Amino acid sequence: MSTKSDGMNYVPEGGAERVVDAGEFVFAAAHLDHGHINAQATGLIQAGGVLKYVYDPDAAKVTAFREQFPDVTPVSSLDEILDDDGVHLVAAAAIPCDRGPIGVKVMDGGKDYFTDKAPFTTMGQLEDARAAVTRTGRRFFVYFSERLHNESAYRAGELIHEGAIGRVLQVLGIAPHRLAKPTRPDWFFRKRQYGGIITDIGSHQFEQFLHYASATDATVNFARVANLANPDVPELEDFGEASLTTDNGASCYLRVDWFTPDGQSVWGDGRTFVLGEKGTMELRKYTDVARDSSGDIIFLCDADGEREIPCSGRVGFPFFGQVILDSLNGTEDAMTQDHIFKAAELSLRAQAFADAAQV
Repeated sequence: MSTKSDGMNYVPEGGAERVVDAGEFVFAAAHLDHGHINAQATGLIQAGGVLKYVYDPDAAKVTAFREQFPDVTPVSSLDEILDDDGVHLVAAAAIPCDRGPIGVKVMDGGKDYFTDKAPFTTMGQLEDARAAVTRTGRRFFVYFSERLHNESAYRAGELIHEGAIGRVLQVLGIAPHRLAKPTRPDWFFRKRQYGGIITDIGSHQFEQFLHYASATDATVNFARVANLANPDVPELEDFGEASLTTDNGASCYLRVDWFTPDGQSVWGDGRTFVLGEKGTMELRKYTDVARDSSGDIIFLCDADGEREIPCSGRVGFPFFGQVILDSLNGTEDAMTQDHIFKAAELSLRAQAFADAAQV
């Protein structure tokens, strides 16, 4: 069962509008190491996709996945999926250090790829994926769920691009997460495998910075990571922060951490603050503490006054239908490939900055 208290397995309520007829878009799921694969698959199915196959070397993971998606057919290898010409896309949520290489294999196999974030743990993996996109003409999509699978965050982008607060001057993202240490797999605590806190959960924020500020690049001014309260798992970074300036002059700051209190009803009180020339915007994505547990609220202030804009159940999740149509038509309406890779690149650069500062 999906609840807001468990971020690893959370599947947002609501749906995506169907954009294709039954059987027109077929996809598979593979490498089920993170629970986000359930949300990825659900979103594509709601938009009209047909989930045909599932693969993971761990039979227990396949069994658990089939409890959610009983009609899917298990197969014994990723190659079986790639050999089926009827499959358009492979969705995956592998261990982070494996996500990039799996994507290259999928694209070389003639399929589009839809991975959980973070898509890469090294710059070399990013460059390999860029080369594979050029070589194959396939797409490398990333599940940046904190904007794409959240109604307030998605609606905020629409409002900003409609000019609701004028030119964006600063974006500030705060993204606490619940650690739930006993439930985490071993790879979660090995930095080589998860890539660092800024590369990992910070990757959401870089994607949002670029989108909200209508930017195509940024400079990393400062970045810091630390293990502040978990000495028993020394490779875990439980706190991270970074400051950037975008190529069009916007200031950006992120704070990510694993310190959501046990008594809080949600896995993380994610908030985004956007300062514009003509107004301000605050997003309370998952909860409005001690007031409204539904979340998905925008608070907008401009020359006309103050407004609270509820988004839950009113926006839906257009991203998944856009992914399907981009895959079928060769378009870039969900997000451009350059945008996806730049968001990943910035997270890797900021992580490298923070790592170097620790030496």
